[in-house]
Amino acid sequence: MTSQLMTKLPDFLNARQMDADLGLLILDIASSCISISDAVRKGALANILGSAGTGNVQGETQQKLDIFANELLLKSNENTGRLAAMASEENEEIYPTQISSGNYLLLFDPLDGSSNIDVNVSIGTIFSILEKKSSDQVCEQDFLQPGSEQVAAGYVLYGPQTILVLTTGSGVNMFTLDQENQQFLLTNENIQIPKDTKEFAINMSNMRHWAPPVGRYVNECLAGSTGIRKKDFNMRWIASMVADVHRILIRGGVFMYPWDQREPNKPGKLRLMYEANPMSFLIEQAGGSSTNGKSRILTIQPSQLHERVSVILGSENEVNLIMNYHNNNLSGEIDGK
Repeated sequence: MTSQLMTKLPDFLNARQMDADLGLLILDIASSCISISDAVRKGALANILGSAGTGNVQGETQQKLDIFANELLLKSNENTGRLAAMASEENEEIYPTQISSGNYLLLFDPLDGSSNIDVNVSIGTIFSILEKKSSDQVCEQDFLQPGSEQVAAGYVLYGPQTILVLTTGSGVNMFTLDQENQQFLLTNENIQIPKDTKEFAINMSNMRHWAPPVGRYVNECLAGSTGIRKKDFNMRWIASMVADVHRILIRGGVFMYPWDQREPNKPGKLRLMYEANPMSFLIEQAGGSSTNGKSRILTIQPSQLHERVSVILGSENEVNLIMNYHNNNLSGEIDGK
């Protein structure tokens, strides 16, 4: 363990000599997520488990914790003066802050993996930070920047430990919440994803709907050491992108949520701005790769706030192989277009 490990998050950010407002914004987000973590740990004791009986802009049933996390992030960050506006996966439109003079824009998925809440499986919060480019009054167009423009991104995993994973564009670092002192401490620095892997994560129940390149790749993995890949693979699927990506950052692997034939006119299931971009930023900063099947996710120019995308990310050599299969696919059904 190096001398830098166990550094407090504020000290770590100060040492990076970043813009003061950006550092304070990251601390604001971390503080909000500590409160969410406390609520997750209390669960039924705080009467915040179960469905809220409402739906979000995505047409998905909201859980009580979804609403709690969303409202907490919005309310705790609207008066700091560091943000011009926010955008949440749970809200149809952008959320202007009460003090709109800030230079940054915050996008977030307040609670990823909601289907796991009631069964006490790991869930998380994903966030992305952009700079406001214009001096005009903030509008949706300000948010429609490719993922390569992110100045910071990360997630907080609510599992056996509460862990913050963060990049500000110079590597990926991991912080563990000290519950007793309610502060994040650096516990893993400069994370690097192995280029090769024997693990893949995908929802196999959708197998009959996949495009041929994805089916080919998974079938080759399932064939194991007797097949063309000449090695045995393990499949992992938690149904929480935060948890699946966290595993990849720790020990390698590939995560796939590809386009499929159930909704052929949609490019994918996951949200570009709230999930794919921040996770792709983290993965690339840790030496991995991320693609929608035919191009790098971070180069995609968003056209709308809640745009969806096919996502394949993780260990570089596996992602490149899957991308080659897409490039050689003659069906044309790569991303639903």
